[in-house]
Order: sequence, then C-alpha cells, then structure tokens
Amino acid sequence: MILIVVAFFEFSLYFSVKLDKITGLFDGVKRDAAFYINVTGHLLLNCLLYIMAYSFDPNVDMNQLLESGADIKIYEPGEVVKGIVVGMFKKDILVDLHDHKVTGVIKGKEAAGIFKEVEVGQEVMAIVMDDENEDGELMLSFRKAGQLRAWDKFYEAYENQELVEVMPTAANKGGLLVDVSGIKAFLPVSQLAPENYPRVDDSNATKILEKLQALVAKKFQVRVIGIDKELGKLIFSEREARVAQRKNALKDLAVGTVVKGRVTGIVKFGIFVAFQELEGLVHISEIAWGHVKNPADFSKVGDEVDIKVIGIDGEKISLSMKQLQKDPWMAAVEEFTKGKVVKGTINKVSDFGAFVTLNSDVNGLIHLSEIDHDLVTDPKEYFKEGESVEAKVIDIDLKERRIALSVKALKPAPEKKEEKKEEKTV
Repeated sequence: MILIVVAFFEFSLYFSVKLDKITGLFDGVKRDAAFYINVTGHLLLNCLLYIMAYSFDPNVDMNQLLESGADIKIYEPGEVVKGIVVGMFKKDILVDLHDHKVTGVIKGKEAAGIFKEVEVGQEVMAIVMDDENEDGELMLSFRKAGQLRAWDKFYEAYENQELVEVMPTAANKGGLLVDVSGIKAFLPVSQLAPENYPRVDDSNATKILEKLQALVAKKFQVRVIGIDKELGKLIFSEREARVAQRKNALKDLAVGTVVKGRVTGIVKFGIFVAFQELEGLVHISEIAWGHVKNPADFSKVGDEVDIKVIGIDGEKISLSMKQLQKDPWMAAVEEFTKGKVVKGTINKVSDFGAFVTLNSDVNGLIHLSEIDHDLVTDPKEYFKEGESVEAKVIDIDLKERRIALSVKALKPAPEKKEEKKEEKTV
C-alpha cells in the first residue's frame, strides 16, 4: 500500500511539471488540473508520513507529525518569494513556492517579460500580490519583482558610482525618457555628453526635440545622479559617466595643442568640436582668415577637423581652425607700403567711414576723418558701394591686420587765411 501511495505521489509531481507540454486548447483546464494534482499529492504525502510513523509508534500525535514535517507557509502581500516554474500557459505561469506545498500563479501584465526569460523547471523571483484566488492559487507578480531587482541594482550603482547601460524609449523637450522594468527614469538634456547635446540656434524647442528623438533606442553608458524609490525618482547622467576621462584629458591639454576632433554642432556664432572626451568652440572669428558669414559653409555635423587649442578656462575650451592655415592676408599685404597710392572698390559705407576692397584678401578703411579736409558727418554723401576709389596708404597694422587709407591726403590742403591785424587807433 505504501509503495502505491509513493508511486502516485511521484507521478502527480511529474505530471504537474510536464502538463504544459500536453497539446490542447484548454489552458484553464490544464492549469486547474496541475493545481489539484499537486494538492492531492501533498495530502497523500502527509497521509503516507502518518502511516509510516504510526507503524513505528502507534502513540504518535498527528498534529506533532504535521508540525515537524510538511508545513504550509503563510505568505503576506508584498513578500518577495522564490519558486520553480511548473507550468507555462498562454496567459498564466504556475510557480511551486514551497517544495510542492504552495502553488502561485503569475497572470496578465504581472507576467510581463517573463515568457521570454524563463522555462519550466527554472527558479524565478516574484512578489506576493494578494491572497489565494478562487482556484486556491497565490497571486504573484514577476513585473514588480523585476522592479525591485532594478531598484536594488540602481541603488548599488549609485552608492558605488558604477556605470549602467540604458536605452531611451522616448524624448521630450527636456531630455530622454527611460523605462527599466517598468521604472520611469530621466536623462536630462543638460546631462548629455557633448556629441549627443542638441546644438541649435536660438534654443529652438522644435529642433531640440527632433535631435533628441534621433537618440531614442540608442545605448547610453550613464551614472545614477539621483534616486528615490519612494518618490519614483531616478535620474541619469551621461556627462557624469565621463568625469574621470574629462579630468584626465583637461590635465594633459595645453594652449597651442593641435588635435583632431569631430563636429558636434553648428550655430550662428561658431562650430562645436568634440575631442578626447572634451568639447570646445571654434568661434566664427576663428573659422577662416577671411570674412565668415555662415559657419555652416565651412563644415557639417560629423565632419572630422583639425583644430588648435587657443584658450582654456576651466572646462571652457576655445579652438581655432584658421590658425592651422597660412594667413593669406600677410602675403597679400606685402605689396602695400605706407605712402603708396592704391585703387580699390567701396564694399561698405558705415557711419565712421568707408571700407575698400584692395584685392581678394585685403581690405582697407577710409576713416571719417580721412575723407576730406572739411568736416565730414555722413560718409554716404561722399561714397557709394561698388564705386572705384583712389586713396593713399597712411598706416599698416600687421598685428591687427588693418590698413588705414586716406582720400584727404590726395587732395591739396586749403590755404590758410591770414588774419588782418587791426591797427590801433590813438
């Protein structure tokens, strides 16, 4: 008799684990069958234990035997539990929690993500959601257990200043949104590394959002800079993940250093270039030796460029592209000497004088005071853009790259009027 009971118990356990392999459309029937077979096995096991004990000691107490043997644990909502997957169906997963004495079930959204991660016979961690359902199964959540695991991982990374890898799922005007096991996290735009920072003119919100949306589904190495599980707060930083690299790079950087970088942004006032975990600005005045109207005419995002470091102020780095090129002005100005009379074309008239194009690389200025011997208040009364003019070179400033011209110097000076001395009358 004992052998028959033992055999039936073993078969019930085997059948409950393998039941999901049975072909059929009645998942609910299979799940219920698995549960009741388990319960039957538990009851038979307790009977078997009592029979065996009684055969050796007829005075044994059944309550004492059950207390010392097959206890059924009482689980509380919110408790973290571990168990073995004993059945996987279309919408439900059955989990054995206490050596075949308690069966739990993970249903619907609470099973999110688990179907691809586990298989029958594998150990899983879950959270008790509620008391037993109408089928006598303990309601469990794999999703919430995953969130707890994720919170533990992020707290550990925060305390140890470890890097974590995340992938944004959406973007808004303030930054990138991250969803990790159902935990909503945020990567602010201000915490992005230079190559990912959305550089746009006039802080155009629409263009910023477009650039941020292009970063969705990209992998980021970040550091946790703010965390509070109770408030559901989790903030990441890509910049902070690179602090050590930036400090080392800055320590070794010196004015005059020539490096190769990648263009990360182009705005009206210049070009941003990232290099060696750093980023600097090539101001519009340092892009080329000639006049630069639009920085976008000289480069595009993603281009590799050679740059020269011309200034370091903390983490603010000033760069130059033009200083790596020969200054055409210096060669072009050699033909001009002080006192030489030159011809040119008026290219601009301002309140303080007229600018003259002398050749393709050199301009000169006829200052307001060098237009005429008489007092001049409006240069536009004397010059028009596009007309030719002849002037005399009166000064050359190589350091400031300026040539001063004079039209007045080519005009004869007016005769000085002699003052008549009045005779004194007696």
